[in-house]
Order: sequence, then structure tokens, then C-alpha cells
Amino acid sequence: MMYSVRMKARTVALTPEERSQLEGVERRPTSLARDVFRAGVILRAAAGGSNEAIALAMKTRPATVSKWRGRFLRQRVSGLQDAPRPGKPATYDLSSERRILARLDQPPPKGYARWNGPLLATALKDVSDDQIWRVLRKHGISLERRHSWCVSTDPCFAQKAADVVGLYLNPPEHAMVLSVDEKPHIQALERAQGWLKLPNGKALTGFQHDYKRHGTTTLFAALEVATGLVKAGHYQRRRRMEFLDFMNGVVAAYPNRQIHVILDNLNTHKPKRDRWLQRHPNVRFHYTPTHASWLNQVEIWFSILSRQSLTAASFTSTEQLRHHIDNFVAAYNQNAHPFEWKKQVVFQKHPKTLYANLCN
Repeated sequence: MMYSVRMKARTVALTPEERSQLEGVERRPTSLARDVFRAGVILRAAAGGSNEAIALAMKTRPATVSKWRGRFLRQRVSGLQDAPRPGKPATYDLSSERRILARLDQPPPKGYARWNGPLLATALKDVSDDQIWRVLRKHGISLERRHSWCVSTDPCFAQKAADVVGLYLNPPEHAMVLSVDEKPHIQALERAQGWLKLPNGKALTGFQHDYKRHGTTTLFAALEVATGLVKAGHYQRRRRMEFLDFMNGVVAAYPNRQIHVILDNLNTHKPKRDRWLQRHPNVRFHYTPTHASWLNQVEIWFSILSRQSLTAASFTSTEQLRHHIDNFVAAYNQNAHPFEWKKQVVFQKHPKTLYANLCN
């Protein structure tokens, strides 16, 4: 006569980190079904469920539940991954990956400006194109995409950046902080516009490639950092005299107040002897570092102006262009709000010559 003895399942105790990790796998919509299943088994086991009860709830066999319970108790969370399986030995190892990355820091073949997948495969000889693309994807390297940047070489970058950022985060009491700059050579372009329907049925707005020029205008703008309100002025040119004429109007709008003005390093903003500042002791200029005009908040507003008002418009004269910009400024000021500056410390970055330098 045979007797069967049912062994009591071993208790599963989870650390807070393990529980958080398993619950994240179970909730995450991008998790694989097998990972969700295995995490669910262990979470139910940790709640005190027996192998039979868990198997019934998850529509599987008790032996399967026992298997993952045992794997977890022996190897913890790493035991829930697939075990290594026999198969064809790997063609490439870590040394081939290092060779690919090291080759990127060497000059490309003569006549070529940069490396690409086939060139790397030809240079390495024993590495396939597919393996090269696998390694590049793994490290997030794009050989074809390129960006341009303007690097600040100002030796006083830290001091000037701290001065400007300090005005944004902690402006002086009872003082007006203004961000001032100009957008020169705004073209009054006349071109046909309208709706287009594509063969796939989608409709979009478009404009004709040809256009007619009707002159240009220069826009001066002063942004109130505290409120986001904008004051604008139109001029034919952007010489020192136009800048001072605009600033006279700005200063007149804030009588008997201390005014701090953030400017870039254009020579019309900072002559060797600034007699205008001497006549206006209540005005102080703060200059952004060289090639770092992105620290000037009015540049953000110029971007908004270009996207929302100028890019898709057509004009038959500079007068119409100026009137159009004035209408946009009036509409913008009705709902103006300040830009929220969060960065307390701004660093001076420089591109790395070699890929290996990024890894050090």
C-alpha cells in the first residue's frame, strides 16, 4: 500500500526592493508576458499562497509554480530570467565591440568625412555590417545625425552666467528686470498659401516655393522677466542710435525705478565709453557670456514669435509686417506669463574630440 505525502511549500520573504521591482514588472504595460507571469507567482507566494492555490489562480500547474518558487529562493530576482540554453557559440565577443568603438576615434578613409557602417566593416574586415549596427545601437551612437552648436569661449563664463541666472531666480526688490535684444532683417515675403490634399487623403496647409520680397524690418524687444510682458519697437537698422532710442522709450515706461537689463555682447550694446549709462544711473546692464545668448529669455519669445506669427504668414509690405507683429504682441500680452527658470547652475560645455573621452 502506497502513501503520498504533500510537502509544505517553502516560505517566500521579499525585501522592499524586490517587492517594488516585481510589482513594477507586473504593472508595466511593456513587460513581457512571461516576466509578468513569473513576477505574479512570486508575489502570490510571498502573500502566503500555496502552490495549488497559485496554480489555480494563474491557470497553470502546481509543478510550474514550485519551479519558479524554488528558482527565486535560490537565485532571488535574477532566477526569474531564462536559463542559458545551448546553441551556436557567439560569433563576436567583447573584444570585437571594443575594436569597433576604438575605430571610431581613428580618421576615416581618405576622401570621406565620417565613418559609416559599411566603411567600418571594410576597415575591420572580420566584423559584419549587422554586428557594427548592433554595437552602435547598444551604445546609442548615431553616425549620420549631426548637430551644430555655438561654444562659449568666454573666460568669465561662470561669473557672467551666475549674474544673469541670479537675476532670474532672485531679482532685486522693487527693481525691474528686463531681457532685451533685437531680431534683425525680418523679411516681408509675399507668397501664395492654401490647403493641399495629399494622395493618402490627409489635408495640410502649404505655401508656394516662389515668393516676392518687400523689404525687411528690425524688431527690438524688451521682456519683463517677472511678468512676461513684451515691449517692442520697429526700426530700419540696428545701430547704436536705434538701440538707444528704443532704450529711452523703455526707461521712460518705468520712471523712478531701478532697472536691470540683460543683453548680449553686440558691439552696439557695449561701447568703450557708455555715456548713455552715465546719464541713467538707475539703469544697469548685465551681459550674457560670449556666444551664450540662449541665457537671454527674450530669445525664447523671439522663437515663439517666429513659430506662431511669422513662419506661415505672407506680407505685401514692411508696414503690413510691422502691423502684424504689433497685433501679435498685443494678443500675446493679454495672456502673458513669465518663463519659469529652474536651472540654478549653468555649466560651460565643450564637445569631445574622441568617443573614448565620453566614456572616461
